[in-house]
Amino acid sequence: MPTEVPTRIMEATRACLLAEGYANLSTRTVARTAGVPVSQIHYHFGSKQNMVLAMLAHENQRLVARQRQMYATQVPLSKRYWQACDFLDVDVSSGYVRILQEAIAAGWTERAVADQVLGMLRGWTDVLTAVAREAEERFGSLGPFTAEDVATLVGAAFLGGEALILLGDPDWSGRVRVALRRFGDLIEGMEGRA
Repeated sequence: MPTEVPTRIMEATRACLLAEGYANLSTRTVARTAGVPVSQIHYHFGSKQNMVLAMLAHENQRLVARQRQMYATQVPLSKRYWQACDFLDVDVSSGYVRILQEAIAAGWTERAVADQVLGMLRGWTDVLTAVAREAEERFGSLGPFTAEDVATLVGAAFLGGEALILLGDPDWSGRVRVALRRFGDLIEGMEGRA
């Protein structure tokens, strides 16, 4: 067997989730797609919920690590922020944003899912908080905002923007992308004055 069973199951989960959404996802369909008996899903993950969360956690860890690495470079902060905006398009195209938003929606009715998703989102907020602290050190006061406030607002803007982009309206998608990138313009202006 070239791929381990849990990996095949997570790959099948991803494909099925993107095709059917969380509400319509079934372990039978995932098992059939992975080419394994349903019992393997229960053996490795215990439940549909755990299977989806394991797959999301795996992708989330990789992408948070990508953000940390990108923000650790010695490039102007505005350019790093614009790179994060470019990553949004990559993450939408890859399906990650859809999977995350499906998990967020599932978390509205399933507390265990909400707790896991909030834990994953904290990883993103931690990255943004470190970036906001860097900005505060370089540019001075962030006005009435703490670094944590800025990280929360930027993270919420991306999450809300992702939800609007997924609705598929080109006008809203364009507005979201322009507005997010303008925050980079603000950073560039601060860099010019520093």
